[in-house]
Amino acid sequence: MSMPTSGPAHLLESFVADGTVPGGVIAHGHDPEPHAAGTMSIGGSPMPADAIFRIQSMTKLITTVAALRLVEQGELALDSQVATWLPELAEPVVLSRPDAELTDTVPADRPITLRHLLTNTSGYGMILDGSPLQRAMADSATEAGPLPPALGADDWLAALASLPLVGQPGEVWRYHHSFGLLGILLSRISGTSAGEHLAATLFAPLGMRDTGYFVPRETAHRLPAAYGVEGDELVEREPAAGGFHVGPPPDDMSHSELLSTAPDYLRFLRALRDGELIDAEHLAMLSRDQVPDGAKDPSSFFPGFWEHTGWGFGVCVVADGPHRGRFGWSGGAGTDFFVDPDGTVGIVLTQVEMGGRIAPLLEAYGEL
Repeated sequence: MSMPTSGPAHLLESFVADGTVPGGVIAHGHDPEPHAAGTMSIGGSPMPADAIFRIQSMTKLITTVAALRLVEQGELALDSQVATWLPELAEPVVLSRPDAELTDTVPADRPITLRHLLTNTSGYGMILDGSPLQRAMADSATEAGPLPPALGADDWLAALASLPLVGQPGEVWRYHHSFGLLGILLSRISGTSAGEHLAATLFAPLGMRDTGYFVPRETAHRLPAAYGVEGDELVEREPAAGGFHVGPPPDDMSHSELLSTAPDYLRFLRALRDGELIDAEHLAMLSRDQVPDGAKDPSSFFPGFWEHTGWGFGVCVVADGPHRGRFGWSGGAGTDFFVDPDGTVGIVLTQVEMGGRIAPLLEAYGEL
């Protein structure tokens, strides 16, 4: 079979050929079919179109949709206090300034709500600059990183709740941890793990057979290796068909991140786009910037993040330029998706961590 000469398939083939990634899966269009290229690992077996990838932060949109469905069912509201189900967060305290000592705090002005979780404005999140809070998060195993959480859900929540917030709820945007809290919130409301709740309410009805918090051993042969980047070299972090995600985890991972396939995630995106999962009002809110300008500290995330983008519910939204109105997000293990206002969807799944090595691939795919 000859190699495609244009389009998403050719794009991925070219980045596999030059060694940027060992392999991956890509799709682009209104109802696209995924195309696989390359291998499951360096020198390994061919990459199948239904390979099961560690989608990491692409999980955020799925848990967001699950939460909004509970809102529509009357189980909670956007401004519900999450301490109703997460009593560990009933009396948060806030650092007097981001670099203050952990004892230099004031009471929170308001409770943490579901809206705060969906918009990354709970006051919990990644701390990029050296500070007592950053060191405390590293010491307590609550710091975000490329590997799965070291603590089970309840222990992680207890450790995180023992630390002060970096800013007042609703007034500061910090990435990531709000969605770990959201997963535990789904678990507490449903009385099951987040994985069981998502399986019953989203994955099974949509036919997303290969999406979950772990890969069953009988399908582990479809799990690619995971690679970090050190200098110009790819360094294996988890082997193909092995590692933490194979078989049920030892603890509840409701605060963790999912694995999925291109066919599964495309099915989810199409259902969301077509109004099958949440009502039009919530879909519009999800895909518009929901973060107050005063909460957008340029130093709180990657340089330039706020220049052309905003944050809706669980996704980044493009604020201007030729892709204005696009929403989507990436996963730290080398994955990305988007949905355009005209209904075009795009997805690319690789096994190389997010960073400079795969940035050209993601930029080119975003311009298809």
